Amino acid sequence: MSGTVLVTGGSRGIGLAIVQALAETLASPAAAEGWEGVAFTYRTDEAAARAIEEATAGRARAFHLDLADRSRPEELVAEVEDVLPPIAGLVNNAGLRHESLLALTSDADWDGVLDTDLGGVFRCCRAVMRGMVHRRRGAIVNIASLSALHGVAGQTAYAAAKAGVLGLTRALAREIGKRNIRVNAVVPGFVATDMTAGLPEEAVRFLRGSECLPRGTTTADIADAVLFLLSPRAAAITGQALVVDAGASA
Repeated sequence: MSGTVLVTGGSRGIGLAIVQALAETLASPAAAEGWEGVAFTYRTDEAAARAIEEATAGRARAFHLDLADRSRPEELVAEVEDVLPPIAGLVNNAGLRHESLLALTSDADWDGVLDTDLGGVFRCCRAVMRGMVHRRRGAIVNIASLSALHGVAGQTAYAAAKAGVLGLTRALAREIGKRNIRVNAVVPGFVATDMTAGLPEEAVRFLRGSECLPRGTTTADIADAVLFLLSPRAAAITGQALVVDAGASA
């Protein structure tokens, strides 16, 4: 599939692994899936984002995105497509997590997590869909969480948002499938990243305690799953949630 892949939250963690994997395919034409460009977003650390551009020899281009800015996704798409081929792939990875028991969660914290992790996915999908529908091609991959499938105490807002992402994925797949646009989700289990570094040890033990594979799950594992769902190899797959969790949910 020709065009550009846009990865939100691509400057660290899982998003960075996805950006690096996509950039590697561009560097190796024999391995490329037909993509012509990679764009990724960062929120605060521009220096790190520019370092990624340099490390990938410019194959990945950085753009600023704060999902709290509701008008920004539309502007972002225009900025990306001004310097790169049209967006044909979207990976909704950016998000935040707020740890708090429900009884102690403020309205502001609840709204912030839901608006970023679910509302941000909605707005980014809407922003890229117009071009995809017009060109009658595209692939969207939303990053969810195992928290959406089995609860973790203290993650009620995050789990609710990610469960919403799964529902959005299935419904949107039905809405735009006839336009040859696929929409899927990847559901990571516990992955050691900056975002999970602050989890209490008890929560980590809970998340990893039921894993079948002692190796666990890495950011590279998630990136491989995302690249598969973006690629023509997944041409008949849409509306699905691919769980990558070392068997924790088996």
